[in-house]
Amino acid sequence: MSDPTDVHIRDLAERLRPELGEVEGSPEPLEGGITNRNFRLRAGDSEYVLRLPGKDTGLLEIDREAERAANAMAASAGVAPEVAAFLADEGILVTRFVTGEPVESEELREPVLLAEVAGRLHAVHSGPPLPSTFDSFRIVETYRDTAAAHGAQIPAAYDDALALARRLEPAMSGPEHAPVPCHNDLLAANFICSDGRIWIVDWEYAGMGDRYFDLANLSINNGFGEDDDGRLLEAYFREPAMPRRFAWLRLMRAMSDFREAMWGVVQTAASELDFDFEGYAAEHFERLMGTAADPRFEEWLEEAHGDQA
Repeated sequence: MSDPTDVHIRDLAERLRPELGEVEGSPEPLEGGITNRNFRLRAGDSEYVLRLPGKDTGLLEIDREAERAANAMAASAGVAPEVAAFLADEGILVTRFVTGEPVESEELREPVLLAEVAGRLHAVHSGPPLPSTFDSFRIVETYRDTAAAHGAQIPAAYDDALALARRLEPAMSGPEHAPVPCHNDLLAANFICSDGRIWIVDWEYAGMGDRYFDLANLSINNGFGEDDDGRLLEAYFREPAMPRRFAWLRLMRAMSDFREAMWGVVQTAASELDFDFEGYAAEHFERLMGTAADPRFEEWLEEAHGDQA
């Protein structure tokens, strides 16, 4: 009996033939990811990546048309692979395949590569507006409501994390927090190094948001230390890291973990993948509270408030 996914992919390839040409051989599954399935296609003289969305990804606040728009914007900025096709009815995105090597978190902390990534993010944040929004302070609440509505158990840690978020939100104000295009999922797995160039992929959570969430998301997901954060800010702003900017970044790392934890909670109810989403959520709640327990947390919060304090 044929694999239903294989049949579906072949049907999709036929629909895409007017844009991509005849698909050669069988699509190859690509490793990685715990939300979607990706396949490598060969058509004509080119290679592509076809993204097959996971089940009920709308529950994760993913808008596939917004993803297409964000990927296209990032491609125009030279940061992401080009969008080759899009099937709106199924949210199927096809991008150019980039031949390259995966990037490890340790590599992202190296000064030269860190500076390059900072430049890529600055280019994205300077791009034209996106049709979607991403507010880290609201999405954790939305995820909580979605998870509860679908029968997920809300961890006891949620209430403490929410109280923390409500202390942080008033400090994240001013021109540098005005919404800009952001990626919002800067795991090492979403970077590819090709011929000495860094590409950023997987734009499904992109939207207009706070640049400091993107910077903090990069930092916490890749084990940045304080010196790394200082270098990141210096490379991004092209001037020495100011104490208030440093405080904003260190504090927003907590919101990155809060979002990640609640994403995991939603997935306990939504996903059919064999993955320990409950453990994933618990890990991020624990790291979040570790950030809050840092002896300098209150100093960072006072610095972040600045003249508002």
